Amino acid sequence: MSVSRMSALLAAALATPAALVAPIAAASPALAAAKTCPAFVAVASPYATVDGQTRAGTVTVYGSAKSGLKKRETLSQGTAGIGGAPERNDSFGSAVAKGDFDGDGCADLAVGVSEEVVGKPDPDAVPGADGNGVVHILFGSPSGFTRVKTIDVTHLGRKYGTDRFGAALAAGDLDGDGDDELIVGAPGITGGGGIGVFGLSGRSPYGTGTLITQTTSWVHQKGDPTDLFGAAVAAGDFKGNGKAQIAVGAPGDGGTSPGSGVVTIVDPRGRHATAFTQNSPGVLGGVEKWDAFGSALATGDFNADGRDDLAIGVPGEDVSSSLTRGMDYGDGAVNVLYGSARGLTATANEMWTQTILAGVPRYYDRFGTSLVTGDLNGDKDDELIVGAPGEGAVQVLAGTRTGGLTRDDNELITGTRTGAFGSSVLIEGGKVLVAAPGSGELTVIGTKVKKGPYPGAVPGTARKVRTGGPDDLSGYALS
Repeated sequence: MSVSRMSALLAAALATPAALVAPIAAASPALAAAKTCPAFVAVASPYATVDGQTRAGTVTVYGSAKSGLKKRETLSQGTAGIGGAPERNDSFGSAVAKGDFDGDGCADLAVGVSEEVVGKPDPDAVPGADGNGVVHILFGSPSGFTRVKTIDVTHLGRKYGTDRFGAALAAGDLDGDGDDELIVGAPGITGGGGIGVFGLSGRSPYGTGTLITQTTSWVHQKGDPTDLFGAAVAAGDFKGNGKAQIAVGAPGDGGTSPGSGVVTIVDPRGRHATAFTQNSPGVLGGVEKWDAFGSALATGDFNADGRDDLAIGVPGEDVSSSLTRGMDYGDGAVNVLYGSARGLTATANEMWTQTILAGVPRYYDRFGTSLVTGDLNGDKDDELIVGAPGEGAVQVLAGTRTGGLTRDDNELITGTRTGAFGSSVLIEGGKVLVAAPGSGELTVIGTKVKKGPYPGAVPGTARKVRTGGPDDLSGYALS
């Protein structure tokens, strides 16, 4: 299931194959103290042409959607103190994540460049081979980004390979010290993929990190080359103890059912890991080839119990037919696991499809390709937004204090299918932002405070913002 770097991101946005979907990281609690630091939205265009270099990639920084989403600056390698130079097929912006990595109360921005080839290109390399990958960390301040640091797989004690380091990013406070750790997905690491954790236990966010793979002694898994462990990552406090754990998607894993997918909950401090599939005891659904369970991940508190819950995208799930179509196709589904004092559990878990929600499931919808959570209606529990770019739509489910997510008043918001509307989603500044990378447009949707089982989004307020050209994959990743 490995996809070449020449085609990976284009396929992700337009055909949305499960293996390449980048998770969208919610704003970290560590940023709540920032009162004088400017809020921002980062919109990645990993296929943008820079200085004549096609698919070099850019990230455009806008002011908060609350203040009108005003453009501030466009970043690329070789600008604003960012190392390297724009090169063909680098894909700067393959993933983006916001967090307070240095604990100063200002939001920092991590930018993945998963297809970067470090140093001189290997003349013997296969054309279009996966990149080594790097991640640039831009540190925020009241006056904007002031310094940049760069990390790569050598910070994990490894030599460069076709790692795709930076293909997925997330931020979360794993050790309870008030600042965020940076989690970097590298699904191309030899043996099935891996993740790097930076900043844990007082370490520098750009120093030596901790490498976790399926074959790490306490993870207790067997890795296969096509597993894509680390293709999606998210952080959530599933126990409610103030210390987040990491959810790692391996949508290519599945043993005898290739591509069915596995999600592993990792606690690097406690050195403990728990794996979930659709065959795990009590989990709804069933393991099938190419379901791609774990292609997208998002955490939020759907029942307001003080513990994070986990939404898991399964965009390859077949609902309208018993046929196994494979890889690029699927009606799609979302599994939800709820937090408890023991961590995530299958108790009262849910499986959402358009068979029970507004809309009609079709084999090309890819429902569950993107996920984001946030309190849209002001009742202190989180709603869930699910992207279905094959349909050109997003679905909004309300959270409740009496059981979590509900189908009551669920809302289907449609856009352009040809533009892959719904490929990525973000909640920021009291607005819902939905990207259509195939058309270079970002749709901004207002919300309304209304307590109870109401989705909170107000489609009638929607307005479009042009963020890039149709070949840039603008909005492929948002943060």
